[in-house]
Amino acid sequence: VDAGDPADDAQDHDGAGGLGIGTIVILCIIGWVTGINPAILIGGAETVTRQRAPQEQQGQQPDRRTGAPSDQTGKFAAAILGNTEDVWKTVLPNQTGRQYTPTTMVLYTGGTRSGCGQARAAMGPFYCPLDKKVYLDTSFFKEMEQKFRVKGDFAYAYVIAHEVGHHVQDVLGILPKVQRKQQQVGEREANALSVRVELMADCLAGVWAKNSNDRFNALEPGDIEEAMQAASAIGDDKLQKQSQGYVVPDSFTHGSSAQRMRWFQTGYRSGQTQSCDTFRAAQL
Repeated sequence: VDAGDPADDAQDHDGAGGLGIGTIVILCIIGWVTGINPAILIGGAETVTRQRAPQEQQGQQPDRRTGAPSDQTGKFAAAILGNTEDVWKTVLPNQTGRQYTPTTMVLYTGGTRSGCGQARAAMGPFYCPLDKKVYLDTSFFKEMEQKFRVKGDFAYAYVIAHEVGHHVQDVLGILPKVQRKQQQVGEREANALSVRVELMADCLAGVWAKNSNDRFNALEPGDIEEAMQAASAIGDDKLQKQSQGYVVPDSFTHGSSAQRMRWFQTGYRSGQTQSCDTFRAAQL
């Protein structure tokens, strides 16, 4: 994939040193996880942050910001983010009538603070609706290759585009509506809503890929196959099978491998944001 010019909205944080737990997580969309159920992460954070950690009450040194990313991974991530901005600032108003306000990406190592509380490498990349930022630990791409056996620049671009897809959902007002609905239903129904949110983000990643290629001829042979490999590797069914030996569909929060591949392809084939309405889809 030809990523193009880097975005100015990419920040590099040094996560060294002790970090406070942070504020209560109201809603934190975990896009990619490393075998950890995001519902558990979110629930745990809501519990422990009702009282601030002692070191946070006493005040801590903030994370050291090193400015724009300078390493190869950081530059690549910034370039992909810039490409998503170029695409969505045109596509979103043309297709939905909504203006696109770019997100910011925070690159960190080990851990950092987010508007949704503590960000840790084990959480994987995620989007925080409270501060409108995407968080990405710089070691995650290496972990994709080692743990999921997924590699390739477009597989990595798909990770970022998926998280930016959550920002698009936020701009469209979808995330707040889902959050309110999840608070009114039980765990099973809340998980089902989460699946639709995640599959929509996969679809929006496909919409980005299609429009990026149409406008900038950004894709190279094999890129879509890399995205499909990535989508397949992180389906809930495959992750559960690997971690516990069996599958519990009612506990899915991101969708099966087949669903994730199908919705990315839906967005890529159509190039239309409207094709990603998973909440009206009779079948996922």
